[in-house]
Amino acid sequence: MVLTTFTVLEDIAENVAGDHLRVESLTKVGAEIHGYEPTPRDVAKASEADLILDNGLNLEAWFAQFVESADVPHVVVSEGVDAIDIAADAYAGKPNPHAWMSALNARIYVDNMVDAFSELAPAHAQEFAANGETYKRKLQDVHREMVAKLESLPDNERALVSCEGAFSYLARDTGMTEKYIWPVNAEQQATPQQITSAIQFVETNDVPAVFCESTVSSEPMQQVVDATGATFGGTLYVDSLSEADGPVPTYLDLLRHDADTIVEALTGGGS
Repeated sequence: MVLTTFTVLEDIAENVAGDHLRVESLTKVGAEIHGYEPTPRDVAKASEADLILDNGLNLEAWFAQFVESADVPHVVVSEGVDAIDIAADAYAGKPNPHAWMSALNARIYVDNMVDAFSELAPAHAQEFAANGETYKRKLQDVHREMVAKLESLPDNERALVSCEGAFSYLARDTGMTEKYIWPVNAEQQATPQQITSAIQFVETNDVPAVFCESTVSSEPMQQVVDATGATFGGTLYVDSLSEADGPVPTYLDLLRHDADTIVEALTGGGS
């Protein structure tokens, strides 16, 4: 069994593994990955795995101790990504961990998975490589779709204001300006200074809509809405997929949903 730390990695890994490996996510749909606290059941589950895949880039703050407890080989799937450093607050200078929010970066994740799975089950290396190439073509298609949609926005609507700084890579890919309330989900969120900074950005740039992620409370962003008159543009997905009957049952759906939600809200179609 291959165990991933969260559902996005599980979906990507399943596309690479095909029918040759069983893939499961340690955390469930809707889990907040940054501050997750593994349970004894998690450790027991991990000890039965043949391989654990984690994102790295300091995303899973709990992971080092967890892996030590589980004593299972693991692979960091973001290895080789050109990381963007966080610019502000206590996390300044550390890499932004949300590299999978770039479909281009996700191709690197796929290559790392192909290598890891080929080492784990060498008899199926060809199939893993073929599955990886097929999935990377889908990622390239989604990237082109996102760029085309987001490049059409006027200058003042090319600003992506969210609760967490999870969209640096998406913004780099699509030429958008990113503003967030806090850089990384943590226990202490949304200081008055952070909210004031977001309000000033929205007012200065005449940003029509703002967003928040599915795994955190949107209340701080609602303060920005109340102070500026911007609309709340909707919920974006980053750290978790939805249930199968929800809006983002797969990673490719997640990227498309976020792009569509951003464009619709910033061009006046949001809530």
